[in-house]
Amino acid sequence: MNLSRKRLIAYGAAALAAVVVLANTLYVVDTRQQAVVLSFGSPVAVVNAANGKSNPGLKAKIPFLQNVVKFDRRNQALESEEEEIIAGDQERLVVDAFVRYRISDPLQFYRTVRDENTAGDRIERLLNSSLREVLGSAPSDDIISRRRAQLMQQTLQRVRQGAESSRLGVQILDVRIQRADLPPQNQEAVYRRMQTARQQEAATIRARGEQQKREIVARANRDVAVTIAQAQAYEGQVKGEGDARRAEILGSAYGRDPGFAAFYRSMQAYETALGGENNTTMVISPDSAFFRYYERGAGGG
Repeated sequence: MNLSRKRLIAYGAAALAAVVVLANTLYVVDTRQQAVVLSFGSPVAVVNAANGKSNPGLKAKIPFLQNVVKFDRRNQALESEEEEIIAGDQERLVVDAFVRYRISDPLQFYRTVRDENTAGDRIERLLNSSLREVLGSAPSDDIISRRRAQLMQQTLQRVRQGAESSRLGVQILDVRIQRADLPPQNQEAVYRRMQTARQQEAATIRARGEQQKREIVARANRDVAVTIAQAQAYEGQVKGEGDARRAEILGSAYGRDPGFAAFYRSMQAYETALGGENNTTMVISPDSAFFRYYERGAGGG
């Protein structure tokens, strides 16, 4: 009975030892992970590296002599703390930026920074120094709106160069400014200055518009005067031609019938002398030659 118990205990101990050995031998690398195998603290192998062939799954290592450190294989985002940066025009700006990166060389990454927290600190320092260097040479208007995309490209290149020279084993994918604002204590003064500048610009535009208005009105008045003068000249020309034609017709008529000419001239005299607007008082003898066309049968019928 005691022998059987001892055998059960031995088998149990052997099974437990086998489980412990197996647990320290086998490990799983997820598709979203990459692993560095360490032997006595020194890296000896890389599994499922981001810059190599994908080979996730169940893996084996030497138990108790080797251990595994796993890193994220996906793209990672790191937001930096708000930094106050002096722009090229000596304007203070509060800048909030972020960087996207991934661990491209896990072996180099482990040798240089060991873990992701240390890597985050190193990358954040690179980002802040690059932002100060690039944005410190640009005016605040360019940072806020005009050339932000171009400045971000310059910052991205500097962060990449810093990561490569520091041999961090990471690939910097993107750098972006989330916010670039004035410090609260400077906002009111800057807003007043911007308001004054916009008012000056508006006054300049209004003055330019008033000048253009005067020029347009002057051109219009000149064109009207020229048009009226041309019309009056044309009117005089047409009237002169009409009077000449009238005189020609009357002269021709007078030459053909002297009696008609005398009658026509008398009618014109009556119109002038007896017109309703003249209010003329005439004292004249009834048998005067002036009224000869009012006599019955006068004027040759």
